[in-house]
Amino acid sequence: METEPTLPIVDVVSDVVCPWCYIGKRHLDAALATLAEAGQPLPTVRWHPYELNPDLPAEGVDRRDYLERKFGGAARAAQVYDRVRRAGTQAGIAFDFERIALQPNTRDAHRLIAWAQTRGDATALVERLFRAYFIEGAFVGSHEVLAGLASDAGEDRDAALDFLASEMGRGEVAEAEVRASQLGITGVPFFIVDGRYGLSGAQPAEAIVEALRRARVPQAAD
Repeated sequence: METEPTLPIVDVVSDVVCPWCYIGKRHLDAALATLAEAGQPLPTVRWHPYELNPDLPAEGVDRRDYLERKFGGAARAAQVYDRVRRAGTQAGIAFDFERIALQPNTRDAHRLIAWAQTRGDATALVERLFRAYFIEGAFVGSHEVLAGLASDAGEDRDAALDFLASEMGRGEVAEAEVRASQLGITGVPFFIVDGRYGLSGAQPAEAIVEALRRARVPQAAD
């Protein structure tokens, strides 16, 4: 006996300061557009936190110094980011890394995404955060900046600011990151389709579409 197919869920584990996560998000957008053009129902997308640099101070650190320490020098950092920039161009992202002055702590950004997700789909906010950081050079560690971005994405600015000023959501973000670790996720982006198929890295749209189509095949009941 087979169960009826249900609408799959795509769980995306990412960080808002990860350029490959932005590229992966755009690939997901393209995958969903392909499904929509084919008249297929779209999955629910849920966003989950992953802090690349959880120990950074709330005020952030100098971006240039951060990159040089991370990659072992300015030349190596430039080489790595040239590759990212090319991949971004192919995904329709005009990365402007030179505008980024500070590398932020992203805990509050993840809290804000989780808060928005309790109110509906947080995808518009995720896109706004990526764009603000990677194209506009905004400091996404600031409560004022985050609340403004939430407003741009259709949320209430004052409600977002009140939430950020509280301690709500901190424990939940930490717990979500522990769960990701327990699943063996050590890098992002990471996509989990219907709780069954894991896709690591900024997978092409075709790979995401295939995983979603496989997820719609009914499973045999026990």
